[in-house]
Amino acid sequence: MQHKQVSVLVIGDLMLDKYIWGNANRLSPEAPVPVVRIDKESFTLGGACNVANNLVAMDAKVAIYGAIGNDTEGALLQDFLINKGIQANCYKSHRPTTTKTRVMASKHQMLRIDKENTQPLESALYEEMFEDLQKQIRRFDCLILSDYHKGVLSYDFTQKLIHLANSLDIPVLCDPKGDDYTKYQYATLLTPNKKEAMTATKVSIHNDTTLKEALIALQHISCVKYPLITLSEEGIGFLENGILHKNPTIAREVYDVSGAGDTVIAALAIALAQKKSLSEATMFANAAAAVVIAKLGSAVATLAEINDFLTPRRAIKDAESKIIDNIDSLKENIKNKKIVFTNGCFDILHAGHVSYLQKARKLGDVLIVGVNSDDSVKKLKGELRPITAQEDRALILASLACVSYVIIFEEETPLKLIAQIMPDILVKGADYKDKEIVGAQYAKQVELIEFLSERSTTTIINKIKQ
Repeated sequence: MQHKQVSVLVIGDLMLDKYIWGNANRLSPEAPVPVVRIDKESFTLGGACNVANNLVAMDAKVAIYGAIGNDTEGALLQDFLINKGIQANCYKSHRPTTTKTRVMASKHQMLRIDKENTQPLESALYEEMFEDLQKQIRRFDCLILSDYHKGVLSYDFTQKLIHLANSLDIPVLCDPKGDDYTKYQYATLLTPNKKEAMTATKVSIHNDTTLKEALIALQHISCVKYPLITLSEEGIGFLENGILHKNPTIAREVYDVSGAGDTVIAALAIALAQKKSLSEATMFANAAAAVVIAKLGSAVATLAEINDFLTPRRAIKDAESKIIDNIDSLKENIKNKKIVFTNGCFDILHAGHVSYLQKARKLGDVLIVGVNSDDSVKKLKGELRPITAQEDRALILASLACVSYVIIFEEETPLKLIAQIMPDILVKGADYKDKEIVGAQYAKQVELIEFLSERSTTTIINKIKQ
């Protein structure tokens, strides 16, 4: 899609996501609950802030309006927004900053603690915010109302914002919550998922006929310009001139759907702000969603990643282009990405290898695989190995969707290569437990992954000999 930078205004519930990471190896003597020993804490943008974060990744100019508390979380959230390049208009409320704290032990969520007050804001705050918005809104090409039912977008305030935007011919996109969609009447479009749409319209969606019935009901209830429903793995359905259209998803790998709705509404806003048709906008949004759900955790899709899905080459690079000679050639492509590295001979690729690599890929944004050269395999495995030449082994690995890049190294160990890459996560097999792991000092984290049982190159070779 041809790109013209647009300015998008986001109004809604500002939220901070906090993660407490640790290990749970025993039960408390006080109660039958696990004791989590904290290793670290991290924070990410949530709610309307995650929508704004997605917009920035797609190269939009972004301003956000909402409420925070006069507390540490509010100050932290405001700083995060500013550091992302988002114009943060955070109005201090008597309520606490909405914060979701997740306690994570060994990658599993043990508990979530919500700190929030979902009552409407103080009337003085609504008046102050609306007065400021009246002065600023003409600068924007599109308005997103990101409603998480945390009190900012009250019925009356939502209607005032929609009428203001409509008077200036600014598209209004709403991420709705609850079952009363009259709150969003006369918006340009809403982005309910199938479950939300069924609740709001009282129509059970199970085929194209009932989907169209739900879309007609949605248009009748909310008087939107474009009735639209997101359909998860089925893509997006919408009505145009009374005709049902479905743009199917183009995702190939699904690792995590967290935050995909925020990505979809951000992508739709950018496309409509650029005066694209609804069909073009939904295609762009599907591509953005495909990028995000192939990543672990709430993530964003960059404009370059989205366009890669929309070009004739589509999402998977030509396998040969994924085989690289040196890390320097990758620096721009892997900038600001979570890098996972693993290595091995990968002689006669089998299901154990594929399972291992797929699990490794889920740990980050980019998986780089180091492959021992033929000479180094001989030194490690003997003169009769490898069975498959290094060029063939590299090409087969590069053909896997979970593998981002492959690089052949001549040394017996990948120490030099790991030192150059400095990966976020270094992955090895679980058989390395309690063993020294080469290159661990150059990685932020080491992860051990279990192999599938009774799958190995040696086993395959022995069967052939028999």
